[in-house]
Amino acid sequence: MGKLTIVFCSILMIFSCKDKAVDAAGAQQEIINNKDYAANLDKGQGILNNTHSPHVKLRSINMGDCKWTEGFWADKFKITEEKMIPYMRSLLTGEIGHALNNFKIAAGLKEGEHKGMHWHDGDFYKFMESAMYVYAQNGDEKLLKELDEYIDIIGKAQEEDGYLQTQIQLRDNLSRYENRKYHEMYNSGHLMTSACIHYRITGQTNFLDIAVKHADLLYSLFMTDDERYGRFGFNQTQIMGLVEMYRTTKDKRYLELAEQFINNRGKYPVTETPETKGYPIGDMVQERTPLRESDEAVGHAVLALYYYAGAADVYAETGEQALIDALDKLWMNVTLKKMYVTGAVGQTHYGASTNRDKIEEGFIDEYMMPNMTAYNETCANITNSMFSYRLLGVHGESKYADIMEKVLYNSALSGINIEGDRYYYANPLRVIHGSRDYEKMNTEFPTRQAYLDCFCCPPNLVRTIAQASGWAYSLADNGVAVNLYGGNVLDTELLDGSKIKLTQETQYPWEGAVKITIEESKESPFNMLMRIPDWAEGASLTINGTDADVSVVPGEFATINRAWKKGDVIQLNMPMDVNFVEGNDRIEEVRNQVAIQRGPVVYCVESADLPKEASILDVYIKGDPSKLKAEYQPDFLGGVTSLTGEVLLRKEEDKKGGMYNKVKKPEWKSYSTTFVPYFAWSNRNGGEEGEMTVFLPVVW
Repeated sequence: MGKLTIVFCSILMIFSCKDKAVDAAGAQQEIINNKDYAANLDKGQGILNNTHSPHVKLRSINMGDCKWTEGFWADKFKITEEKMIPYMRSLLTGEIGHALNNFKIAAGLKEGEHKGMHWHDGDFYKFMESAMYVYAQNGDEKLLKELDEYIDIIGKAQEEDGYLQTQIQLRDNLSRYENRKYHEMYNSGHLMTSACIHYRITGQTNFLDIAVKHADLLYSLFMTDDERYGRFGFNQTQIMGLVEMYRTTKDKRYLELAEQFINNRGKYPVTETPETKGYPIGDMVQERTPLRESDEAVGHAVLALYYYAGAADVYAETGEQALIDALDKLWMNVTLKKMYVTGAVGQTHYGASTNRDKIEEGFIDEYMMPNMTAYNETCANITNSMFSYRLLGVHGESKYADIMEKVLYNSALSGINIEGDRYYYANPLRVIHGSRDYEKMNTEFPTRQAYLDCFCCPPNLVRTIAQASGWAYSLADNGVAVNLYGGNVLDTELLDGSKIKLTQETQYPWEGAVKITIEESKESPFNMLMRIPDWAEGASLTINGTDADVSVVPGEFATINRAWKKGDVIQLNMPMDVNFVEGNDRIEEVRNQVAIQRGPVVYCVESADLPKEASILDVYIKGDPSKLKAEYQPDFLGGVTSLTGEVLLRKEEDKKGGMYNKVKKPEWKSYSTTFVPYFAWSNRNGGEEGEMTVFLPVVW
């Protein structure tokens, strides 16, 4: 590789990636190797280590303190442990995924060339993070040994000065930080996050040592006002990673650098430069408007929501009012004007922002919500829940957990099949046979795929399922908030150090009864905050069989304060009515149509449950949701509650093939069909393309 001259704060630094040397000239600032950070390590083990963050109201529980015991999430975690992670391991450590091979080649342990996308290192770090969450639950020493072997290889691949990007290191025609399209910052963010999680779970510093060395290099380069670096951090996982590094090591430089990446957005002219060539500029990467002035979510949905989540982490440490004001506006914009009924976001693959910048995989105009061409990248849906999880901590309001739940039960799980070894990248709300030319698409497919060349979504989803128990509860100033419902045991400490142990028994989301038993607690009063989902009208709370005498309002936490004792039982009962949901009048595509929802679960109808000759477009729902019968079927689609009821089928001969046709009163055929949870669609077509729709026209 030829030498690359970089101007940094009037300091000339010449990098030669090939021989891993760093030469200095003039008043060069030496790259800092922080030898003393180990003395300041924080053993806090939350998924977000916000135990000491001064500007949060709810704090994470330690990883492993909540364990699923029965029901929906226990089943999903078991599949994660026994199928999802082993299958993903076979891909990423072999020749198909090639991710581990990239590190081995960079480490000099193997011959070959880089394979995979520019962000493939980050995919592997997310896979490692998934395995760490499983280890936190099961304590499998073989899993820990496996992770140590990966870390050893990654450490050997790292350059002496901390640089670690196999997509650059293994190509002689590329130089460090030459062009932001190579996603170096994205990989860096997942490296730092994964390393912090590994340290908190294991207490080992072998992975964290690598991350510290790398973060110090980033600080030496990017803590500058030089535009050449100022527009680099467009895929903003590094903000979250840097905040976690700060929380873990107490090194304030990492928090300063995280803020710097936020401050750089909207600071520079939006023009093409050598560093931006080959990737859309402007709103696509959230660089046209400074974050503190933003009130509309624009551009690539994953880039935007990682950015917002990182900024929320920064706010939790700094308390800057302008930052949280902007984030609140952006959350409202996403949730109320650009989010699907499934919690999915990112309406289109290709389009334009309201400022008419070219965008991909992202947000378009408010209320413009196509169904068939809806993109809804699995990663985008997951980052929507990640952003809400952080605002849940900041504000302590249950509406953020409502969004987390909506995503988890619908648009996240739809990205993987029930067996855990087939994936979707995009998650449309309607699929019609023959309506799209999949040969012209690079991430949309007619059926679930055994491997995706762009592999960012599968490990993101698997790590989310693996860590969901850490989202189930939060710690309040004097108590516990119950964010998500599922059979589990919580064994942790309150913020004052007192021990608390709870048992939760429920078949949620299929049933609305939740029983929480106090197994151990302090004697003095403390709060139990029970989330009342926004859909749960008519919910009730009792304590030991007696009305709890607290306000029970959908969309809020119900707070019960008392001196608890062993054996006390909290019973939450939520009516599980079937409801029709309609879109805002401004959403043209679903006008006079409804989606079906029961509890937090959104349903769809598939061609597998219709006559062979019927199209999904022939189906009209009859307008009485109470007539739909709910039945739990343990051996169907991994165990789900399905809905059965009568629909009307419009006869095919009523339709013509022209663009516009005269119409007469249609003939209807009554048909009894089954509606299945949206997340479980495309599991019965035997590899063949099937049809599906969430929204249906309604006949009252």
